[in-house]
Amino acid sequence: MLKPGDKIALVACSNGLPLSEKEKLDTLSERLISCGLVPVWSDHIYQTHSVFSATAKERAQALMKFYGDADIKGIFDLSGGDLANGLLEFLDYDFIQKHPKPFWGYSDLTTVINALYTKTGAVSCLYQLKNLVRDTSGNQLADFRRTVLEGYDDLYRIHWQPVQGSQMEGTVIGGNVRCFLKLAGTPYLPEFENKLLFLESYGGGAAQMTTYFYQLRQLGAFDKINGLLLGTFTKMEEQQETPTAVELALQIIDNPRLPVAKTQQVGHQRTSKCLMIGAKYKLVF
Repeated sequence: MLKPGDKIALVACSNGLPLSEKEKLDTLSERLISCGLVPVWSDHIYQTHSVFSATAKERAQALMKFYGDADIKGIFDLSGGDLANGLLEFLDYDFIQKHPKPFWGYSDLTTVINALYTKTGAVSCLYQLKNLVRDTSGNQLADFRRTVLEGYDDLYRIHWQPVQGSQMEGTVIGGNVRCFLKLAGTPYLPEFENKLLFLESYGGGAAQMTTYFYQLRQLGAFDKINGLLLGTFTKMEEQQETPTAVELALQIIDNPRLPVAKTQQVGHQRTSKCLMIGAKYKLVF
């Protein structure tokens, strides 16, 4: 939880944001201030060269600066794209473990969030703060305020539809499937044993999802996890592509004993809920 008057850092660890988003980010800042929070902006938010706001090392140093600032009570990443895994080798995980603070981000920040869990045991929030301005209904802002400042669980309350099995329990890892698999073969990939693996995707069709699911199978993931959680697969679902992501997962897993569940509430949509990566969940359907 945060409280009124707390300072929060706003960063962009992945692609720099285009200047065309400045008006939207100004509105985001106003809404955070209306909640009583004090936004503190990284020096590396906007694109300066192509999609880059700075080098990977410079973006990592900007992030570490906020971990070292005792006045900063939470870190929120506003970016996405392709570049976040470049930071991983430049982060000081021992320092982060000694100075923990909540980290929020989604999509390409899947790499950072899972690395933080692997190296420090940190629990992070799979959520895009820009939803507070993307969602024109006001529900995201209300849920954020109630959850982060008032201690309710509105943003964390996710409805799961059982696909296979009746319950599952374990620590959640994962996020965007394309970005999660960037960690394969690196020291930042979480162990799969006794975990709940969450996967979602924005782009990509059945062929790409088949590739990703087979890579996870070849990594031994489906033999080790306690359950598979599937979020939204935006482009596939918009185009009503078949086989669906659920059908592909079941076919490739080929294990009727592995619990599987699906939600439409976590992913790239502007109304997404927040899933806690590194937290323990027990789901009974």
